[in-house]
Amino acid sequence: MTFDTDAAGADSGDALTLALAQLHIEAGEVEANVDRALEAVSRAADRGADLVALPELFTVGYFAFDLYARNAEPFGGDTFGRLREAAADHGIAVLAGSIVEDLSATERVDTPADEGLANTSALFDANGDLQLIYRKHHLFGYESAESELLVPGERIDTATIGDVTVGVTTCYDLRFPELYRRLVDDGVELVLVPSAWPYPRVEHWTTLSRARAIENQAYVATINGVGTFDDATLLGRSSVYDPWGVSLASSGDGPALVTTEIEPETVATVREEFPALRDRRL
Repeated sequence: MTFDTDAAGADSGDALTLALAQLHIEAGEVEANVDRALEAVSRAADRGADLVALPELFTVGYFAFDLYARNAEPFGGDTFGRLREAAADHGIAVLAGSIVEDLSATERVDTPADEGLANTSALFDANGDLQLIYRKHHLFGYESAESELLVPGERIDTATIGDVTVGVTTCYDLRFPELYRRLVDDGVELVLVPSAWPYPRVEHWTTLSRARAIENQAYVATINGVGTFDDATLLGRSSVYDPWGVSLASSGDGPALVTTEIEPETVATVREEFPALRDRRL
């Protein structure tokens, strides 16, 4: 069952309608998982969204560590190709994020290593053109094989979708505020955070996401999955926080499509009314 939530923003010509696709993810069921992602892109476009974002490792499932290598793809592989085409077909920007990337098979884009695997997101615009690549920087080691299996990313890029400057981080990155300062210094107004955040750390999920929004005076949108793996259950609760840290839209722990408006003017207003970023000394 899918639940849809909407939060209306102020009517503004430069607003960006954002959709978060909280998908049910089955371990290793790549075709079924990708089909759900493509369906979510279509539904988001039908609802008038300008940008739709997908969860972390929605193809294979984050906790299916023993399936990473078998299901890894090069950057130009089938999954990103299908999502790029969906973006162009539906006229909607898509954060395809993320998949397990086979670095040794990737061609025509820079990689952080000549071989190995990476946790990789791609942002395509409404024409299907690539706008940025983000490979997860901070690899989780606590009771997780991620840090043993994957190569960390190095690049921190931004893109403009509509009138909004967008950056991407991934899940565990939420615990490292210096990464978000880099993005703010690069002009980011919205940070998309595809994630695979499990129970029981609900308070960490909500507190860290809200804190990153407040301290950087930017929108932070967290896109989680749902589903149960051998030893973990994803907690859902995808949310969008505004530059004051107010939750504009959120979901429960089932499949959902969450939509809200992103207002670049709000970012400028908050930073002008409460100029904390100007008072930084580090």
